[in-house]
Parts: sequence; structure tokens; C-alpha cells
Amino acid sequence: MATARLLLRSASLLPLRRSPLHSSRFQPRAAMASDAASQFQKIQIQREDTTFDAYVVGKENAPGVVVLQEWWGVDYEVKNHAIHISQIGDGYRALIPDLYRGKVALEVAEAQHLMEGLDWQGAIKDIQASVKWLKENGSPKVGVTGYCMGGALAIASGVLVPEVDAVVAFYGTPSSELADASKAQAPIQAHFGELDSFVGFADVTAAKSLEEKLKASGVAHEVHIYPGCSHAFMNASPEAVKRRKSMGLTDENQGAIDLAWSRFSTWMGRFLGSA
Repeated sequence: MATARLLLRSASLLPLRRSPLHSSRFQPRAAMASDAASQFQKIQIQREDTTFDAYVVGKENAPGVVVLQEWWGVDYEVKNHAIHISQIGDGYRALIPDLYRGKVALEVAEAQHLMEGLDWQGAIKDIQASVKWLKENGSPKVGVTGYCMGGALAIASGVLVPEVDAVVAFYGTPSSELADASKAQAPIQAHFGELDSFVGFADVTAAKSLEEKLKASGVAHEVHIYPGCSHAFMNASPEAVKRRKSMGLTDENQGAIDLAWSRFSTWMGRFLGSA
């Protein structure tokens, strides 16, 4: 998958300690922060002949948002984002599908390994099943959001999943072989850091290319680039800040985070409505 190759190529330039894969430190879900995990209802979703776990937070019958993980897996930070989303405005029902089937990476080499092994077409099917679950369980409209790898998948879902009502993507774009953004069906808002070094995937050139494709699609769209911000700038918990610094990403910009969340709120409120 070209999206994975772009991300892998960029990540290989990061000054990180790599652990050998034979001594894998993939962590089970139980390793996630218990305070965040306790707020979620764990469910199982069926699609075709496959069942996968998902995590739901927020009030029933509210508009739904499928929240897609970074390449790390369903870890503390994607759960932090989902909790935040569930509390925006009048509230949303946020659902995280477990695309890695329980595996969570702690180091870049492990995240690369997991993402490289992801069935991207299968992930799109997981997203579609998640959207349908929310709509069948009280959410009148459903959006999709995601971060890094999840951002690319969120945009792809706006092209490939007719049931998606709106998309907000953070620092990720799909490869042309996965989805052609010029054929988007859902309104798409996208956010990128000016200093993002993931070339062809989340850098300024990728952001501007996405914007041109969205213009061609004719759907409502916004592409925002945040000055002075690098990749994963939305990750602000102490654990996430430490991890970003270990990757050489030392910028911290609460103003940019607040602005991005404000734009998220406006976009999803516009297309999903209030609870």
C-alpha cells in the first residue's frame, strides 16, 4: 500500500531507538490508561465473516463520530481524542474501531510493522461497519475523523463509504490506489502542520495536493495548515508529548490545538447537527 510506504519512508528518517521485532513489545488493550478506558463501553461489530472490537463513549442518540487511530493502535491518545469529541457542544457518540485487533505499539519500529501489515481495504470495511452500527443504534448522522494513518483512512472513507456524512482528517492523506480524493462524496475538512516532514503523506505539498483534489470533487471542503506545527501536533497529553519529543517533534502549540478543535466543532456541527 503506497500510503504505508510513504509513512514508512518518512519515519525511517526519525532519530529513534528501534527494538528488534523478535522481542516485540506490542501491548494488549489492558495496558491503556485505566481512567480513560473506564469511560468506554466495549462492543463487538460484525462485518461479513469478521467480528472486531470497538469502544464507544458519549450519550446515546447523539450524532456519531467514528474515531480512527494513529499507527500506534488504539492507545491512550486516540481514546483521549474520542472522549474530547464526545463532550463537544451538545455531545457526540464517539466510536473507535480496533483496526489492529488488540495490538498496540510502543516504538516506531513496532508501529511500522503493524501498519505495514494492515489490510487497508479491510479497514475501510471496518469503518463502514462502524458507521452503520452507530446509525442503527440511535445516531441520526455519522462523521469520521482520524489522525495520521487514521486521517488518511478518514479521507478514504469520505470517498468510498456512502453512509459517511462528514469527515475531519488530521495530518494524513490516502494514496491514489486506496482512494481518489477528487471523487469525494462527503464534506471533508483537513488539518496539517506547516513543519510536517512526512513527505507526500502529511507535509504541506500533500496538503495542497489534497486541496486541489477536493476542489475538483465539488464537495464542501476546508484544508488548514498550522504555522510552526509538525506532525501529530494535536497530541497534548503528557505521555504523548514525551513520545513526540522522542521522535524529534518538540513543538507544542495549544493555540493551534484549540483552533483545530474549534474548526472541528463547527464542521461536524454543520453537517451532523446537534444532539
